[in-house]
Amino acid sequence: MHYWKGLEAVPAGYGPSVVTLGNFDGVHRGHRAVLRRLVDAARERGAAAVAISFNPHPAQVHRPGTSPPLIMGIEDRIDSLAESGVDALLMIHYTLEFAQATAEQFVKEVFVDRLGARAVVIGHDVRFGRDNEGDFDTMVELGRLHGFEVLGIDDIGEDRRWSSTWIREALVNGDVHTARDILGRPHRMRGEVVHGAARGRALGFPTANLSTDASGIIPADGVYAGWLVDEAEVRWPAAISVGSNPTFEGVSRQVEAHVIDRPTEAVEDFDLYGQQVVVEFVARLRPMVAYRGVEALIEQMRDDVEHSRAILAAD
Repeated sequence: MHYWKGLEAVPAGYGPSVVTLGNFDGVHRGHRAVLRRLVDAARERGAAAVAISFNPHPAQVHRPGTSPPLIMGIEDRIDSLAESGVDALLMIHYTLEFAQATAEQFVKEVFVDRLGARAVVIGHDVRFGRDNEGDFDTMVELGRLHGFEVLGIDDIGEDRRWSSTWIREALVNGDVHTARDILGRPHRMRGEVVHGAARGRALGFPTANLSTDASGIIPADGVYAGWLVDEAEVRWPAAISVGSNPTFEGVSRQVEAHVIDRPTEAVEDFDLYGQQVVVEFVARLRPMVAYRGVEALIEQMRDDVEHSRAILAAD
């Protein structure tokens, strides 16, 4: 996949192409259905399949401080879009100045002049251009004016339209099962393993603690069964704790994964500090609760590990 960081990176005279655009946060099943239609339409026309996205997310520019959290980081978004089979990804740096382009200015400069679009694949709820002035009908009119076809995509989902908003709602409630159903894979966080308070190690359950700037939405506080994927792309079964452990005072909110059933000979050498790892959430076991004493906490942690092991054996 060609990756163009900004309009100026697109080769002169590029095209013909079939184009779609979106934020693609999560690259969920609905997004992937649109991308499959994009690729199919491009192949039918002997053209390149091009996805257009934005960084930062427009909501972060228009509503800084109050925009919704992102489901995935930019690197994961790029990787997921590459896996969809598109020929090229144009990542536009989104600014308030860029947002002032009218619907027609945006379409002519990006779709027509830069990408040589012969067709555009979009949902019927699309909005684009200054103040979101452009909609599906606008795109059809611009297609007639500039010589490209518009292929509409109906809402995609089961019972409800698959959307990034629905995924966020599910994760806020700790419903990683619903999030997985919409995403088509477990929800992921990615970040560096950093040193923590080492309480887990002292209790016999050492954990890999994600840095506070890890990408991906942090689901609701609780304990989860999931996977830890290290830099060598080895997937380790894990019991994952999210939150500030209420049994101990003064602990800030964190995500930490206890790897289950490490080979005995690897225990001393199993050093993840400084690695960029991925944590995947498969199932929520329980909410975060306070225990009366360390022994009760240890017993619960043993149960969490056994429960996680059973769930992940069937995953």
